[in-house]
Amino acid sequence: MLENKTVSFIGAGSMAEAMVAGIVDSKMMEAQDVIVTNRSNEERREELMAKYGVMATKSVEFAVKEADIVILAMKPKDIEAALLSIKEHMTKDQVLLTVLAGVPLEYYQDILGNEQPVIRVMPNTSSTIGQSISALAPGDHATMDHVLAAKKLIESIGEAVVINEDQMDVFTGVAGSGPAYIYYVIEHLEQAAVNGGIEQETARKMAVQTVLGASMMVNETNEAPAALRKKVTSPNGTTQAGLEALDENGGAKAVRAAVKNAADRSKEISEQFSKKPELV
Repeated sequence: MLENKTVSFIGAGSMAEAMVAGIVDSKMMEAQDVIVTNRSNEERREELMAKYGVMATKSVEFAVKEADIVILAMKPKDIEAALLSIKEHMTKDQVLLTVLAGVPLEYYQDILGNEQPVIRVMPNTSSTIGQSISALAPGDHATMDHVLAAKKLIESIGEAVVINEDQMDVFTGVAGSGPAYIYYVIEHLEQAAVNGGIEQETARKMAVQTVLGASMMVNETNEAPAALRKKVTSPNGTTQAGLEALDENGGAKAVRAAVKNAADRSKEISEQFSKKPELV
């Protein structure tokens, strides 16, 4: 549990709610120590207060001044205005976490200055059920204490790893976009079963449990996926026939290409924020 800490979310969308749910449900913090801001939508504020018991306010100034940890969770297009609105209220004793995809640490540091500790966080969509894998990339002024506190907080929505910022694009390609690749695999396993005459509900259960079971085998045995694959691949058997079809149709190449394309796009988005903003 993070004791004697207050966390404020700037933004109240789906990612903020997933993190709030994880923090409260895991008892990482007391609900009254979590503040959520939404300037324009009173109904949304009331919904979050009623559902999680947290404090919700339209005052960003209040939320920032009360916080030990400030989490930016709005849309990237709103980032400059958000940073300018909190700049005067933040101190270097606070740490800023940001879950915005593609916005580099330098951008935050240029605007906020004051040796502000900043940590980039990249969760994935499985955070909504507490099964995310999240990456943390600390900025120049984030101490080990900041990183450990942030990691503990983020582990309320799943697993967390600490990486260098220059690894964030490939992390995005694998783990940020990865759930969609797995949904794609499940979708087509299901469809193949349906095409073979199996009722759709049963086909979906087959596909989902197959993927879930295989993932759990890797996780629980700690064996390399390649080793597990070889164990279940008998010479001239059905699995070998299926794997040969995957290879012939570019299966492995397609997965690597998907990761590369997503990582390249992440890098392109980051470059949009490479120009130092003009401060007023």
